Amino acid sequence: MYKITPGLRQPLYSVAQTRQLEHRLAADLPDGTLMQRAGLAVARLALALAPHAQRIWIACGPGNNGGDGLEAAVHLLRWGKSPLVTWLGDPDRAPADTRAAFARFAQAGLSISPTPPADPDFCIDALLGIGADARPPAPQMADWMQQLRAHSPSVLAIDIPSGLSADNGRVNPVHVRAGHTLSLLTLKPGLFTHQGRDTAGSVWFDALGTTPQDAVDLAPVAHLPATPFEPARLHASHKGSYGDVAVVGGARGMTGAALMAATAALHSGCGRVFVSLLDDRAGTLHPPYPELMFRPLDELDWSRMSCVFGCGAGQLPENLVRRVLACASPLVIDADGLNAIAACPALQEGLAQRGARQQVTVLTPHPLEAARLLNCPVSQIQGDRLQAAQQLMQKWGCTVVLKGSGSVIATPGQTPVINTTGNARLATAGSGDVLAGMIGAALAKGFNAFDAACWSVFRHGAIADRWPDLTPLTAGALARSPQVV
Repeated sequence: MYKITPGLRQPLYSVAQTRQLEHRLAADLPDGTLMQRAGLAVARLALALAPHAQRIWIACGPGNNGGDGLEAAVHLLRWGKSPLVTWLGDPDRAPADTRAAFARFAQAGLSISPTPPADPDFCIDALLGIGADARPPAPQMADWMQQLRAHSPSVLAIDIPSGLSADNGRVNPVHVRAGHTLSLLTLKPGLFTHQGRDTAGSVWFDALGTTPQDAVDLAPVAHLPATPFEPARLHASHKGSYGDVAVVGGARGMTGAALMAATAALHSGCGRVFVSLLDDRAGTLHPPYPELMFRPLDELDWSRMSCVFGCGAGQLPENLVRRVLACASPLVIDADGLNAIAACPALQEGLAQRGARQQVTVLTPHPLEAARLLNCPVSQIQGDRLQAAQQLMQKWGCTVVLKGSGSVIATPGQTPVINTTGNARLATAGSGDVLAGMIGAALAKGFNAFDAACWSVFRHGAIADRWPDLTPLTAGALARSPQVV
């Protein structure tokens, strides 16, 4: 058992794949083995998280998640704790393994409480697990879920917090918010994206005695990223060794977006950064940015630099977008560049042609921009972020960064990545522009599109994770922060 921390590469599996693995293992093991292992793992983690807790409420549902809770109660009793168990199950109707777990529970001298305790020292959510669906819970279960929410920091969820979708991170209106979640047998993508990160708390993992070889034929639906690695710079190198970035954007009233992208590119280690602002008063902005090289659009050599396009660009003329799509490679398209493409079928065709030509392109939409690109509601994007990122990738043959809590990075021919760094400090104007600049710098330095996106998204979030508490993180400070992990 171990805690999932940023930088620890791990495969993520769907509910269907987890069920498949469960059934395969159960056929080769004595009856109830996986449930007994799960109960022991839950009890061990509860003891480690709250060693001084005495009154431990275990809220058990009618299925196998509840059986895990019953098994945990037996171990906690043996270790001197006072588990108080509420159960929505029926020994005569429960699944076979849960029925056996209840028999061991009763044999240990434990009994079911009709009501939850008023003041538990610690709580274990064993209500729904990965078998939950979108239907509202029954009244009694809903009441227990609400009571568990009142003790949120002291709640350990078994496998997945009740009411959270293991596949996509959506939550039901009534759901449990846990301080900790112990994912069993496999890690599930819903724990790491959309509302999953807020709902699951700290995520732990126990493989229940299995090895990676047991799941060798199951292709993960996604991965958590490993800590990015960048080769050390050679002493005998110069600014030309690390590539050039051109930032095109910054219409009148929005020049800050382009300048933040450019500053981030510079602080991410590329050799030179050129800026072509769309504001015709741009000349007055030069002095505060001595490291940046301002150029008219016609003076940029698209063939010799990576391009970051669309940050604060406003209403873009179609001929400019056509030119960028035709000439720039590698290319990062952000913000207003994405909106221009979403609004124009001809530009969408131009983007598709880039994919057919295998020109390097990275799209960085937030959920609303992704919804415009796919012509669907934002709720559909957020309802399955992993699928949405892959749809965008497949539609245009490019690398996609679907931003948000648990950003999803997808590229043709690779298993998607769900990023594990970052926090709500990044919910500030301009942080997306900074990310676009970081990706542009990584491309200029020679990273392939997928690695450039993963490298940048991880570091972008890691800066926020290491930012001092109680200190606001502005996009300008984010852009200038050392890119060290």
